[in-house]
Amino acid sequence: MQIYVIQPGDTLWNIAQEYQSSVEDIVDANGLFDSNQITVGQAIVIPIVGQFYFVQPGDSLWSISNRYQIDYQVLAEVNQLSTQQPLQVGMRLYIPEGSKQEIESNAYIEPLGDTVSETLLENARNVGRYLTYLAPFSYEARRDGTLDPQPLNGIPEIASETGSSLMMVITNLEGGQFSGELAAEILQSEETQDTLLNQILEEATRVGYRDIHFDFEFLPSDQREAYNQFLRKAAERIHEQGLLISTALAPKTRADQPGQWYEAHDYRTHGEIVDFVVLMTYEWGYSGGPPMAVSPIGPVEEVVQYALTEMPSEKIMLGQNLYGYDWTLPFEPGGEYAEALSPQEAVRRAGEYQVPIQYDSESQAPFFNM
Repeated sequence: MQIYVIQPGDTLWNIAQEYQSSVEDIVDANGLFDSNQITVGQAIVIPIVGQFYFVQPGDSLWSISNRYQIDYQVLAEVNQLSTQQPLQVGMRLYIPEGSKQEIESNAYIEPLGDTVSETLLENARNVGRYLTYLAPFSYEARRDGTLDPQPLNGIPEIASETGSSLMMVITNLEGGQFSGELAAEILQSEETQDTLLNQILEEATRVGYRDIHFDFEFLPSDQREAYNQFLRKAAERIHEQGLLISTALAPKTRADQPGQWYEAHDYRTHGEIVDFVVLMTYEWGYSGGPPMAVSPIGPVEEVVQYALTEMPSEKIMLGQNLYGYDWTLPFEPGGEYAEALSPQEAVRRAGEYQVPIQYDSESQAPFFNM
């Protein structure tokens, strides 16, 4: 697979010729609606086995092979070169595909309204074969321990077709917001917890969920140990049924990080209790805040480095946004909320306004101004 960034004057036809692919395959791999509508700065996937590299000043077979972790003699043989032959700037080299490392992956999908849209089902169908877990978001826990159901029409069937497992997401959302008060009511009542766990396991059996995922956010700081105790209780019952348990964790960089989003999330204890966690490494740039990358690489790395001090690496799943925001400039605190955009819509708007997509090397994120 090759990642290519659109340059001025590019067409999909000349890109396909350069990388020995086809316009049709590139359009399909990138979900493009119009093969003529590409934007300078847009990153696209070239669906080929391995990748090509164009020699830059100062390159050698050894430096290139070291970069791609391939033996320099193999690189020379594949490209029919002598190991003693100097490389010409601009020369195209084929880099064969290396060994692949298996990873686990999850995608949250969020049906809106009373049914699952055909567009959402089609997206799930397209990516399901790449996923370990497909996670409809979400079942909302009520104050009496019952569950507010969500539409699932077609989702279990797609999971079965594509070989992904279903993740059952349980949240403390109430009225569209995470409610610390609601969570505290549940965590302070053994009877309510029993009702909640009974309902979860009944629904998991009915639908065929493989993992039970608790995404309890904005908990009061004094609920930290109560949440830990609830997870111990939940893990015992969930494991008895042969199922997995996981949690979502706010992006912390130290154990005593202040703030209601962070204080009740105990990384070390979650790492001991649950089968895996999902780090919420996103929303540094958010709809009500100033323009910035949603997942800037620096802060993300800091969260990961902290998590590795508290739990085994094999228990960590990294959250990543598949959306961006359209801020109105100049930004005014308390003003208009930024509109959330899919990657496809962001690229479409850049093309509509004929502005190049730029890249912030510090945050390692694309952006553009209209």
